[in-house]
Amino acid sequence: MKSPAHPAPKFTGYQKFVIALLAFLQFTIVLDFMILSPLGAILMPVLQITPAQFGLVVSAYAFSAGASGFLAAGFADRYDRKKILLFFYVGFVLGTLLCGIATTYEFLLFARMITGIFGGVIGSVVFAISTDLFPVQMRGRVMGAIQTSFAASQIMGLPLGLYLSNHWGWHAPFLMIVGVSAVIGVVIVIYLRPINAHLALKADRTPLRHLIETVSHRRYLQAFAMTALLSTGGYMIMPFSSAFSVNNLGISLQRLPFVYMITGLFNILLGPISGKLSDRFGAFKVFTGGTILGGIMILIYSNMGPSSIELVIFVNIILFAGLMSRMIASSALISAVPEPDQRGAFMAVSASLQQVSGGVASALAGLIVVQTAAGPIEHFDTLGYVVLGAMILTWLLMVQVKRSMSLPRLDAKGRT
Repeated sequence: MKSPAHPAPKFTGYQKFVIALLAFLQFTIVLDFMILSPLGAILMPVLQITPAQFGLVVSAYAFSAGASGFLAAGFADRYDRKKILLFFYVGFVLGTLLCGIATTYEFLLFARMITGIFGGVIGSVVFAISTDLFPVQMRGRVMGAIQTSFAASQIMGLPLGLYLSNHWGWHAPFLMIVGVSAVIGVVIVIYLRPINAHLALKADRTPLRHLIETVSHRRYLQAFAMTALLSTGGYMIMPFSSAFSVNNLGISLQRLPFVYMITGLFNILLGPISGKLSDRFGAFKVFTGGTILGGIMILIYSNMGPSSIELVIFVNIILFAGLMSRMIASSALISAVPEPDQRGAFMAVSASLQQVSGGVASALAGLIVVQTAAGPIEHFDTLGYVVLGAMILTWLLMVQVKRSMSLPRLDAKGRT
């Protein structure tokens, strides 16, 4: 834990560039996933699909991302991270393009699987790069900047995506993401330096052996369990939040972009603050505070009825502030768990577990909530209680992870 008495290290010009680049890159990945949330209210009637089928569209991305992340883990530390990043980013852009030309439920489901195969690995590569290039004293601020991609997607991406879908159809947001991603890809090719210092560490291991050593490492197992539950709330709540806002809270589709924009504007400011607090006072304290705040707001939000747009915006701001602080603090904490030569594999396995558990959560949410013939979503309150339980369990696992980090480091077989 960093002492408040010591000034935080300052970033170099290139480090600032890398943070900005990774944040923009993560913005496209997050937006590609989150865009389905506000489009849910449009897609379900247009494609004539049920909430359970829509939950499957969301979970298809997660399941394919989880499978590819696990398979890629053995190779994650064997190549220059820049090359790994470019390979999967190109595949992600092609998958998103398929979403932009899909005309049926089945084709969209297939396109989301392709996008997930490539896009699901990118997040782990981004965090591996962040850990490689920045010392632990900087990672709270780094993760805070990168995680603002969630808020930025709400400010710029979701309102613009809804605007485009209202005027040119639901395909337009995906085509917008393709265009932005192509520009970012060119910047990566030209300006990002090779990231290969990890290649000098234990390069003799086969991919299978590397994967087995990573997943069987005693000290990693609790961290894997914690990360598997970390994104449950987002996967369960977000896919149905637009339909809940429109049909239960009384927010029109035309005013829904305004809700996302204002919420994101506040949270893009709160994200870096959470990162600074993590570096200054300790990531675990920030994670605990975010869990308490997020849990309270989940209960309030999931039990709301018809409300004014001002109240809905206020509740969303506080809710996302709690959830974002959890993500930022947990990312900073978990980044200190793996050994340098296992970071890529560790992050890939963690991301894989997050995606798979998120896919299960999304599919489960689709079975819990029911859209009535009159429009309102039923059992959303039950969903809130399930999410709260997952948040409490995640905190208990984080306590164990933090405790293990203070013990002597062991190898995969438990030896010091």
